[in-house]
Amino acid sequence: MPEKKPAVTREILRRLGRVVWAFLRSKRMRGKAWFLLLGLLILMLVINGMNVLNSYVGRDFFSAIERRDSAGFALHAWRYVGVFAASTVVAVFFRYCEERLALLWREWQTQRVVRGYLNQHIYLHIKQTGSITNPDQRMTEDIRSLTTTSLSFLLMILNGTFTAISFSGVLWSISPILFGVAVLYAAIGSGLTILLGRPLIRLNYQQADREADFRSELISVHQEAEGLAFTRDEARMKERLGARIDQLVLNYRKIVAVNRNLNFFTNGYNYMIQLIPALFVAPMFIAGGVEFGVIGQATMAFATLVGAFSLIITQFQSISSYASVVTRLSELMDASESAALRNSRSCLGCSMDADRIVFSKLSLKASEKDDRILLADLDVTFDGKHSVLITGPNPAAKAALFHATAGLHDAGSGSIHRPPKEKLAFVLERPYLPAGSLREFLTPPDLPAIADHEILAILDDLGLVVPGSSERDFDTSRQWDDELNLAEGQLLAVARALLTKPDFILLDHLDAALDAEEFRRVRQVISRRGVAAVVFGNGKTSESDYDAVLEIHPDATWSWRERVITPDATSGG
Repeated sequence: MPEKKPAVTREILRRLGRVVWAFLRSKRMRGKAWFLLLGLLILMLVINGMNVLNSYVGRDFFSAIERRDSAGFALHAWRYVGVFAASTVVAVFFRYCEERLALLWREWQTQRVVRGYLNQHIYLHIKQTGSITNPDQRMTEDIRSLTTTSLSFLLMILNGTFTAISFSGVLWSISPILFGVAVLYAAIGSGLTILLGRPLIRLNYQQADREADFRSELISVHQEAEGLAFTRDEARMKERLGARIDQLVLNYRKIVAVNRNLNFFTNGYNYMIQLIPALFVAPMFIAGGVEFGVIGQATMAFATLVGAFSLIITQFQSISSYASVVTRLSELMDASESAALRNSRSCLGCSMDADRIVFSKLSLKASEKDDRILLADLDVTFDGKHSVLITGPNPAAKAALFHATAGLHDAGSGSIHRPPKEKLAFVLERPYLPAGSLREFLTPPDLPAIADHEILAILDDLGLVVPGSSERDFDTSRQWDDELNLAEGQLLAVARALLTKPDFILLDHLDAALDAEEFRRVRQVISRRGVAAVVFGNGKTSESDYDAVLEIHPDATWSWRERVITPDATSGG
């Protein structure tokens, strides 16, 4: 598969402009942002004024040395010290304002992106489609680079503009020809730099992914440390890590090679900046047309003016990295928009105002890119009074139905009519156990914290003892994944689901880790609380324990059996 070549298009730049404008207009940030931005502009003007003043003080200082004027030398030396001291103070405050504004922008941008990432299951859709690699890196390192580098480049462009205006007059007054040479020299240098350094944009983009892939593998070693040790699979993991290292090193070698060629040119370019003014002004001094200090002034003005026109040359490596950052974040935004669109149609023909779950002519495909039919023309109804077992030898079909009922699978056709989301609860085979206190974990979203007696009651019903429960310590934060085994985690997830007071609870292979007695107790607790259970089983539980059984066959057909009604109804004839 050919590697993707990033390109900073006009649309990406327009989007970047909209992001900047949104930041400056945001209610929370705009006061501070505009204050800091105005301060930066004022300080930038002051810095340029100090630089122009410094050029004239320097000219008079060296001319006094050439005339052997002791009094003039002392006077201009003190002026030099004063200009340097004032420039230092202004430069420090300028840098402080720049860093504060960059931090303010990063805070706003990161919060905005993270909120969007967690909305509408975008994180899940991006993971399922694999449309974006390493979204975590894009929301941390790339946003940091975007905000700091964007601001830095903006200030450099503005400063370069002010500098060009300020020092054009200085250099023109010394030699109009030298002014023309400066402009032409910067233009030719910029063109050659772009030609030599253009591959860096693509290589920096790829390097960011290589580094993130290597970091992901190291994280997986930490997360799966126990399994890795018991299976003695270190050799295979060394191979995987070694391959990641080889990939990032190979790509970085290409970056180093391009930088080498670019540095040959830029170093020579920068050295010539020191010589060219002297070649023009020294003959004027020798002929008696100017003072000796004018040579230093011309050198400073030429270097400053060329530097202002040579932003591409002096910052090309940063620009190439910045281009890859902008492209990667733009891809994240595109993927988020696509995921949001996909989420809006994830629930197939869905209405969420029913008091039961009704599947009408529901057909499910493996995915948008995989047209394999997992379930064909399902027509059944789960009411709130009966328990249902969903069984069959095809785990992919059961998983698709589980996700489709939750509104998280959109590959297929037909319709699903179901209760509102707050009336449905889902418990996964591998339960979601975020870090936090027991009370926080058990508290339903957007509701007051659960009281102690409710916590004790649900734990007692399920026969579950967790760290802190016997001491009624419900507010100490814990890493539940580390403190509970799989069965305990499943029971705790059931407790949380029941406390949301749903009409239906869907259990995904809960009988995989629970023994028969534990699973029977769970079913009894669910029944006593008046909740209808829909169990996605793995063949261990008896069909006789349920009011109805939905069996999904390997050929995507299905059969529905009720304990009271004896005839079978089989799809597909």
